[in-house]
Amino acid sequence: MPTSAAEREPHGVAVRLDDRALHVRLNDGRELSVPLSWFPRLEGAGKDARERWRWIGEGVGIHWEELDEDVSIRGLLEGRHR
Repeated sequence: MPTSAAEREPHGVAVRLDDRALHVRLNDGRELSVPLSWFPRLEGAGKDARERWRWIGEGVGIHWEELDEDVSIRGLLEGRHR
């Protein structure tokens, strides 16, 4: 049975933030942790604002409406932060 590209592409299934990093768990079991300094809007935001995020698509990215910040899972995997 063929598998669509969307099903093969790693996507996020969980997000956690602490005072120093953004942590994203992927559907393939990996967990990425990147410093908040990569994302100045997240780094400068309060805990409540950081917690108000939503998935873009079916986990291909993360969006913070209030902070006008988008983070792509592909970008995280490729080490791109700007």
